[in-house]
This record gives sequence, C-alpha cells and structure tokens, in this order.
Amino acid sequence: MFKKILIANRGEIACRVIATAKKLGIATVAVYSDADKEARHVQLADEAVRLGPPPSRESYLLGEAIIAAAKQTGAEAIHPGYGFLSENEDFARKVEEEGLVFIGPKHYSIAAMGDKIASKKLANEARVSTIPGHNEPIQSSEEAVAIAQKIGYPVMIKASAGGGGKGLRVAFNDKECFEGFSSCRNEARNSFGDDRVFMEKFVQEPRHIEIQVLGDAHGNVIYLNERECSIQRRHQKVIEEAPSPFISEATRQAMGEQAVALAKAVKYQSAGTVEFVVGKHQDFYFLEMNTRLQVEHPVTECITGLDLVELMIRVAAGEKLPLKQADVKREGWAIECRINAEDPFRNFLPSTGRLVRFATPPQSMWQADAEHRFGVRVDTGVQDGGEIPMYYDSMIAKLIVHGKDRLEAIAKMREALNGFVIRGVQSNIPFQAALLAHPKFVAGDFNTGFIAEHYGQGFRAEDVPHDDPDFLVALAAFVRRKSRERAAGLSGQLPGYGVKVGLDYTVILLDKAGAHRHVKVHVDEVLGQVGAAVVMVGGKRYAFQSPSRLNDVCTVGTCNGQPFTAQLERGTPRNPLALVVQHNGTRIEAMVVSPRMAELHALMPFKAPPDMSKYVLSPMPGLLVQVAVQPGQKVQAGERVAVIEAMKMENVLFASADGTVGKVLAKQGESLAVDQPIVEFE
Repeated sequence: MFKKILIANRGEIACRVIATAKKLGIATVAVYSDADKEARHVQLADEAVRLGPPPSRESYLLGEAIIAAAKQTGAEAIHPGYGFLSENEDFARKVEEEGLVFIGPKHYSIAAMGDKIASKKLANEARVSTIPGHNEPIQSSEEAVAIAQKIGYPVMIKASAGGGGKGLRVAFNDKECFEGFSSCRNEARNSFGDDRVFMEKFVQEPRHIEIQVLGDAHGNVIYLNERECSIQRRHQKVIEEAPSPFISEATRQAMGEQAVALAKAVKYQSAGTVEFVVGKHQDFYFLEMNTRLQVEHPVTECITGLDLVELMIRVAAGEKLPLKQADVKREGWAIECRINAEDPFRNFLPSTGRLVRFATPPQSMWQADAEHRFGVRVDTGVQDGGEIPMYYDSMIAKLIVHGKDRLEAIAKMREALNGFVIRGVQSNIPFQAALLAHPKFVAGDFNTGFIAEHYGQGFRAEDVPHDDPDFLVALAAFVRRKSRERAAGLSGQLPGYGVKVGLDYTVILLDKAGAHRHVKVHVDEVLGQVGAAVVMVGGKRYAFQSPSRLNDVCTVGTCNGQPFTAQLERGTPRNPLALVVQHNGTRIEAMVVSPRMAELHALMPFKAPPDMSKYVLSPMPGLLVQVAVQPGQKVQAGERVAVIEAMKMENVLFASADGTVGKVLAKQGESLAVDQPIVEFE
C-alpha cells in the first residue's frame, strides 16, 4: 500500500480522496492555484504545493508541474479526481514513465475509451449498438452544418475530450448548428486544451443511464449496478439516483454485462463508467465511457456499501478486487443533488463571491464502508467564509441521501435541502426543491428533456408552490412572537413604555414589485411548555414547538406534531424589518406587526424602482470576452450583444428588443460585477 499520494485536483473531490486516504493511513499532498490558497482541500491535506495563477491552463492542467510536485514531496502515486487531467492519456503515461502510479486506468485504456471518437469506433468494431453520427473531427462551422443536414436535425455537437456538460450543444437548425459549433469548440479548447468536435444524432426523449464498472490488474471486472442521470439541464446532471426507477432487472443485467465486456476489451483497471442512452422500450445504446471516477459515485457507494475511492487506490497498488459479481449488493435507494453556485431565478447564471454563511444539514452517514445505515451525507470542498472563484465550475457541494426506498429518499432529500444554509452567493437549492416535489419526478416519469419541458421558459418563484402557504405565515408570526417575548423580559424598561407582547398580529407579505398583502393572525401561548405557541391563520390551527434560538438561521421543531426544518432571517436590503422564511423551496418576505402598525403601513407611499430597460446589464460576475455592437449600430431583438465568460462557460447576452446602441459602457477583457451596465440603448 502507498505511504503518500498526491491529489491532482481541487474542491470536493480532492477533499473526498483525502478523507479515504486518511482512513487508510496514507499521507496526502494537495496542489492549488492562487485562487485556492486558502481552500478546504489545502487545509485538509498533510502538505500542499502551489501550481500557479488561477486559470486552469496555468495551474491544474500543468501535468509536468503536478508530477514535479509529487516527486518533490515523495508521493508515490497521483489521484486525478475527475475533470482536469483525469482522462488525459499523455498525463497518465508520463506519470508512469516517471516511476509514479496513476490511480486510475492505464494510459492505453484512456486512449481507447477516454476519447469519445475513438471509443465509438471501438464500440462499432465490437458490434456494440451506437447512435448514428459523424465520428471524425469537424473543422469548421460550415462543415458542421453540412454534416448536420445529412444526419438530420436535431444533432448533438460534442467535444471529443469533453465532460461535465462542457463543450456540448444541441442544434435544431442550421443557425444553431453554425453558432453552437463555434462556442463548443471554444469551450473545449479553454477547458480541456483539445478543440476536436464531432457530431451525432440527438435521440429525443431518452433516459441517461450509466453502469459503474470496476476492474483490477488481474483481469477481474465487475459492474456495481446502475445510476439514473436523466435529470439534466443543458446536459449537466442535476439529480442522480441509484438504482434507476425505470429499467427492469433483465435490462440492468444486460447493460451491466455489456459494460463489463467493453471494459475487458481495453484491459480496464480502476473505476470507470459506461454510459448508455435508453429508449422508452428499454432498448439501449452505448454513448461513451468515462475513464475516471464520476461526480455521482456516492449514490453507488450508498446502495453497495463500497468505498470506490478506496477500491481505486487498492487496485492501483496491485491488489485484487475483494469481491465478485455475485457479492455486489443493492440496498435501499440513494439520491444526489448537485448544489451549484448559480441563480435559478436569473436563468441559472453563475454566482461567485464569498460564502458569508455555509452550514450543511446534520449528517448521519460518513464513509460508505462504515457500519451501513441510511442517512444524509455532504461532500464539499468549501467552508464557511470561503470563496467561490470564477475560474472553475459552479458546484458548491453534493448532497446525498440514502433511504429504504425511493419515496423515503425523496422525503429525506427535501428535508435536508431545508437545512442547507448558503449565504453570500446564490444557489440552485430552490430549483432542486421544485424538482423533488414535481409529481412526474416523484412517479419516476421523466427523461433527459424533463427540465426543458417543464422549465423551458426559465424558473420562477411560482414554480415552487408550497403545500400549505399559511404554514409560512404562521411560522413568521411564531418567531416574531418569540422575539417580542424576549424583548418584553429585558430589565430596565421605563414604566409605561415597556414592550407589549400582544396576541393579535398582521403579517404583511411583500412581493418583488413592492406590493403587499395583509394576513391577520392570532397567537396564544401553550402554558407549561417553553418555546411553544398556537398560531391561528384564517381558521387554521398551527401548534408550534421549537427549541431553536432566535439567532439560529435554521429553525427546527414540530408543527401540529410533524417535524419541520425551515430557514428564517431578519432583514433584507430593501426592508430591514422583514422576516425571510424559506421552506421546501418557497421563500416569503414578511413583516409581522400590530394591527395598528399595519393600518399605518398601508398609507406609506411606494417608490418605484428605476427603469433599467434601456441597458444591457451583466447578469453575473464574469469576464467580458466580447462586445458585439458599436455606438450608433441598429440592433434587432435576439441579436448578440455581448459574451461573458464565468466558471468555464460562455454566456451570450442578446438584445431583448429592437433599438439603436447609444453607448458601450464596458470594455472587452473587463471583469464585471453583477448588474453592471455593458451597453446603453438610445
């Protein structure tokens, strides 16, 4: 077994590998860019080596620098994690040539299967059913359009070295194909250093199901069941689960055996994933093989009780697999939600900055090979006060739950999301809550087009309807009543001017436009119990019991005997007196006041926000890579105005209406803040 390994990665996967290494008694070396100097993975590792400036191509993609760091620190092996150099054949070979061990497949396996064009050719030679397409690199946008016309729209444009949704576009016509090819190629070059792009037919209404395989150096290969990864947005996975609610036992076995045969054909050693697209009649087609550990590997760990990182390390050290196919378990149901730094209410644009507050829900499950039990797990590479930089992907954490069945897992996940506190940057938690509550998701009736079908026009607060909106009103009143009781108990108050608790309140609900709605409530104490009260809202009775303190962001307790977790905070930028209540993805801003104060509030004038319709604003922090218009230029609605790069993705801004450009207010290469004006129209 190794004594010291280097992790050639960052974020949650680096922390994940460090955790297993420590369990095995292996010392760890972290590498970091200047943007990650204070990152969590650097603090967790035994040693850390600086690679260079923040951009990936100047730090985490420098294979020679990483190998030098390993030799400098005496590391015997390198774990690449996922992304960056994890599927780079040249890097894996150089690691071996330098006398180190690559904790992953051999370079020849990566060459055969890690390249999407080569893997499709190999699969065809092995008579594996593949999707029709053009498997040679495409040189220009014009050639891409010609090929797409031959294949027939829609088509999928994919970077050969792509992964994680980077370097991938779906085109439904010539215009989308022409523009998509250029963006796809640019993203591939920036993210992977390889701008080769190919094309295939886009299968509509498919399921995306993948098989986890594991091989050793002694010719043994097994499959660890499947993962359902069909809930995707822009081809990036949002929710993964294991097992799949769709496929039969016969299909599972057939897919597993085919995945094993493919892995054996390339003498695969380590953990890998064979991905399939599955039709509505459970006919399946080989897509690609990811020759690395997947982001979603924890759901497989949950249902099998195996630690995939540990098995990767043991296989790389020359050990045989400790189990055979018949020993693979499938226990319970696991779901993973990717918690990303993006604003779902702004079309999921990246959100960077400092994590002013970061607190995960209580965890009841840690290592996959520990005493097996159902619970909650969080894999993350950030911490309270940490920074979400603009140079890397947007994932903050992975929230994983394991239940006895699928419905229990969904319930656990919804409750865990309620207790996940993220402040300082926006997150996709409200969107995850909406997905988990959607009737079709609960029924398992979905495909890869689910998000596009149900949220094709964007995501709005109204897309997360609460089961009982009055519960949120009652909870606001309950917490406000507790604060009044505390204030009334303070000593030294002047006679006749003391705080009065009162029983009757009015909850003023504020919307984005500034309008408000009044809801009358009545609060009674439940005598003999601390932190308990009954709130009446429109004839409904809500009996609360909560031990939470007033300064706790997460409020836990029971309502009418049922447990709940919600988030409450005081004050917003526009109203410091408001209470913000969040539960099951729904968020309200409320002022809880006396009836007389509510009457006076109704008389207050409303100040309308300034009209910003003539400006094109930066919807996120990022780098302005292109300004496509000039002063005096006439622009039509839908025409490209600017391109912003953030978190390795290009984001194109289009004109919302016809007009003439008055001023260009930002320069190419400028770092933009959120809502910073870029272009002003006349």
